[in-house]
Parts: sequence; structure tokens; C-alpha cells
Amino acid sequence: QVQLVESGGGLVQAGDSLRLSCTASGRTFGKDAMAWFRQAPGKEREFVATIRWTGSTYYTDSVKGRFTISRDNAKNTVYLQMNNLKPEDTAVYYCATSDTYPARGTGAYRNWGQGTQVTVSA
Repeated sequence: QVQLVESGGGLVQAGDSLRLSCTASGRTFGKDAMAWFRQAPGKEREFVATIRWTGSTYYTDSVKGRFTISRDNAKNTVYLQMNNLKPEDTAVYYCATSDTYPARGTGAYRNWGQGTQVTVSA
């Protein structure tokens, strides 16, 4: 069983940037796909981006060109660089692992972190 811990969230203004990190312990990422999801108050958890162990990436349309997912397998860490943040990006951000790529549904992911809050003010 892998444990995932997210960090890097915070309160920023529209147009600012943040970089989220998610580090795994318990076992290595191996060939798992890694992903970021987010959940705003009163809304369902939604897919943001995923990265295959090879480095291939896939994004939801609303973040394309603004967010970049990357991974450092040696450090067991996946990152989400978020630029030009908008108020609608406000949510709790979660990382997760899957043996399926690309997968948008939460059901494809078996390990989840506790989340990190991102708040973007107008």
C-alpha cells in the first residue's frame, strides 16, 4: 500500500502561480500512472491531469496551456505546476495512482492523498 502526501497549496491571487507536490511512501511509483484531481465545495471530484510512467501527459481542457504535470520517479514525487490561476481553480487538490492511462474517472484510481487546498482570489 502506498501513502500519498500532497503539499504546496495556498491562497493566491488570480494570475499567480503555484506548484503542488505529491510524494509517495510505502512503495515506489513503479509504472503507475499518477494524476491530479480537484474538488470544489459542493461539487464532485474532477479530473485535472495525468502522467504515465513514460512521461506522456493528458489534461482536462480547462487547464490546458496553464497547468503542467510532471514526475520524478527517483524521488517518488509528482508535481502540478499551475500558472495563470483563476478563481474557478479554487478547490482541494488530490493526487492519486492508477494502473490505467489515461483515466479520467475516480474509480480507476486506487490510492489517494489527503488533499491540499488551493484558493484563488479575484
